[in-house]
Amino acid sequence: MASKKLKRTTGNPKPPEGNPVTDTTAEKLKGLQERLDMAQDPGSEKAKAKRDEAGFTTPRQRIDALLDEGSFTEIGALGRTPGDKDAPYGDGVVTGYGRVNGRAVAVYAHDKTVYGGSVGETFGKKVMEVMDMATRIGCPVIGINDSGGARIQDAVTSLAMYSEIARRQLPLSGQSPQISILLGPSAGGAVYAPVTTDFVIAVEGRTQMFVTGPAVIESVTGEKVSMEELGGARQQARNGNVSYVAGSEEEAFNYVKDLMEFLPSSVFDDPQEFWAPSDELTERDCELSDIIPDDPNAGYDIMDVLTRIFDDDNVLEVQEDYGPNVVTAFARIEGRSVGVVANQPMVLAGCLDADAADKAARFIRICDAYNIPLVWVVDTPGYMPGVEQEKLGLIHRGAKLGFATLEATVPKVTVVVRKAFGGGYAVMGSKNMGADINLAWPTAQIAVMGAEAAVVMMQGKQLAAMPPEQRPVAKKMFVDFYNANMTSPYVAAERGYLDAVIEPQDTRVRLRQAMRQLRDKNVLEPVKKHNIAPM
Repeated sequence: MASKKLKRTTGNPKPPEGNPVTDTTAEKLKGLQERLDMAQDPGSEKAKAKRDEAGFTTPRQRIDALLDEGSFTEIGALGRTPGDKDAPYGDGVVTGYGRVNGRAVAVYAHDKTVYGGSVGETFGKKVMEVMDMATRIGCPVIGINDSGGARIQDAVTSLAMYSEIARRQLPLSGQSPQISILLGPSAGGAVYAPVTTDFVIAVEGRTQMFVTGPAVIESVTGEKVSMEELGGARQQARNGNVSYVAGSEEEAFNYVKDLMEFLPSSVFDDPQEFWAPSDELTERDCELSDIIPDDPNAGYDIMDVLTRIFDDDNVLEVQEDYGPNVVTAFARIEGRSVGVVANQPMVLAGCLDADAADKAARFIRICDAYNIPLVWVVDTPGYMPGVEQEKLGLIHRGAKLGFATLEATVPKVTVVVRKAFGGGYAVMGSKNMGADINLAWPTAQIAVMGAEAAVVMMQGKQLAAMPPEQRPVAKKMFVDFYNANMTSPYVAAERGYLDAVIEPQDTRVRLRQAMRQLRDKNVLEPVKKHNIAPM
């Protein structure tokens, strides 16, 4: 979205002219300090008053809230629009370097009080500089976005800067984490850069994302929609464009800090290591034995399992609002980061639909890119049937999940806790799709389909031909036989598709043992340019 045309004047005094030939050293130092003071909050008095009245923070306050105290080093503070003596310093963005949890990051934050935070030539060059530095040294890039879009008065130069920024995202992609925090509207070109990063953090009531705004949509299609309905934080999270919706700026920054503790600085580094419990069984381990209901069709919260099979209950979800029938999250085993893909029986009985498959596939690729091992926790009846799912492209979107699972070369461990039926069994870290170690609980059921569906497919005609009073008993006999001889985890274990059937309470320790065994895993990739993912 293009910004409104903005005047060059800012309401601040003009930069001191000075004469570098005749001024004394003291006068030159004074001139420098005056310029730096003006650069601290360079917007117009009107724009700053509007910001302050709304209770919004300045870009430097936002950076200070995100980074470790005192670690920010700014660059480009005196940059401004070329050829305009009245142009404000900064050109609408604050850029520099600092540390989060002690590790180096490159950071930039839009300044909405200068040209509406729109992208101009100097703005673009400043952001490009920190991105280039991040590529050279291998550190994350964090963008704090609050932009008016393209700067109309800079014409094609603004579009060129958007393209230059986007071009620098490619070498960073999969090398160092890229994180976007959206604290205001992002539209048109201003929305494509954030959604190309690894993680997008939004704030309830503040973030708005869309390609075209409500006014344009109404003029073209006649549809009327509010800003919040179209591109509000929660709506875009449901659309799959947001990793996490925070309730405030502070919560957004804290989520990023937590997220970075699970991520490496670059693909050449390891994530931070943390304290881990011992291999001794704990009360939390023993609670796993009572989590799976006796009724195979009863729901339960998979988070009750996840918070007990890893080092502690620190399980950080990503994209909680999108495809919630699958949980994607970070956790730790022996103090080291792992990525988790788990079915959620509380939503659609844990079926895999198109959204969930997209979500899981992308998360798997992020983990694989940064050498983070993967753990699948499986309880799914399979792919979601239905006309609507076929229209949504379940075939190719579902295939992406299998493709990502096969493509990943990191250590891969699977735990089947209940159902693993049909294609859902295959793509959720099955042995045949490349998982290194496959475990199952005694409550696991592994088969082409569940007994209820199988009885219809295999015995439907015979049951229909029976007297009505005999059907329930005959159906139960078939279901019991099918479960004992077809879905039992011991059938899969006998055929080598499971490495072990374990007691639930042993899961945490067995996962630790598996990761120790796989720590030095190395896969030699065939020589070619790249894979071609499904549509």
